[in-house]
Amino acid sequence: MLVTKPYNRERAVKYAKRWALERNPLFIDFTGIGGNCTNFVSQALLAGSCTMNYTPDFGWYYVNENDRAPAWSGVEFLYDFLTGAPAFLEKNGGVGPFAMEVPRARVELGDVAQYANSRGDWYHTVMITGFDGDEILVSAQSNDALDRPISSYNFASVRFLHLSGVRVEISDDTCFDLLYNGGEVPPENV
Repeated sequence: MLVTKPYNRERAVKYAKRWALERNPLFIDFTGIGGNCTNFVSQALLAGSCTMNYTPDFGWYYVNENDRAPAWSGVEFLYDFLTGAPAFLEKNGGVGPFAMEVPRARVELGDVAQYANSRGDWYHTVMITGFDGDEILVSAQSNDALDRPISSYNFASVRFLHLSGVRVEISDDTCFDLLYNGGEVPPENV
């Protein structure tokens, strides 16, 4: 059964600020071989959700350099995963963080922004880690940034993803059986 738990914005932001200018040795660094921005943001999202979706192709997970979902390190794949594009949601079971695209005025700490060029190609993912008045501050990798003003980037368009929560799978545990049977686990559950 799927249930929703809160996304921990504070942990996501704390992680992003901790690792924005360094690399966590637990993850491959894609800088110079396609970019590390979405990999970095996925790490911060993991810090705020502590839930991966291990569905091949349509999930969101990282085991190692050669065993990861496209959504872990691909800008548009991450968007599709987080926003629940139909192909993704139908095939991955819905586990993991989820978001919706919102206007700039609705963003919060720990949300995500993605930039597109003039051709409409989405090419960069950053995490919102602060505010300075009306200015949004972001942290990112590839071109490493810690609390960089979003207005200092050169992009044709931007989209904002507001993290709404985290879907987790819980199993029907043996609580009832244990209670009903006076503490004895039925043989079919052993």
